[in-house]
Amino acid sequence: MSSLRFGIGSAVVLLFIIASGGAAGQASPQAAAGKNPIASSPDSVAAGKQIYLRRCASCHAANGEGGPGNDLIPAAPSLVDDQVKVKTDSQIFNNIKNGIGPDFNMVSFKDTLKDDEIWNVVNYVRSIAKK
Repeated sequence: MSSLRFGIGSAVVLLFIIASGGAAGQASPQAAAGKNPIASSPDSVAAGKQIYLRRCASCHAANGEGGPGNDLIPAAPSLVDDQVKVKTDSQIFNNIKNGIGPDFNMVSFKDTLKDDEIWNVVNYVRSIAKK
């Protein structure tokens, strides 16, 4: 019986961490604090665009307006609409780093992109969201 309580308690804690945008996979104090340590510059935006085109455009479209999805994968949301504009850099960083699942089926990039690369993608997404 105590192992069942432990299992349920653990599940509740895990759900709380996920729902609150927990720090799972968080590598830098700047990310936890919501501060982007990479200044948005032409070089950062250009680097972020290259990564975005390789890793993100297949789902979110090259222009960031989102993709249609299919029978197996839900439509990818727009990255240029007001919902993204109100998110903090840290929230965008965490979505890229840790993924969003299972409903949105966005994979985690924590094993394939370095934190600086993710921050560059954040700067690029911010640059296209302003248009």
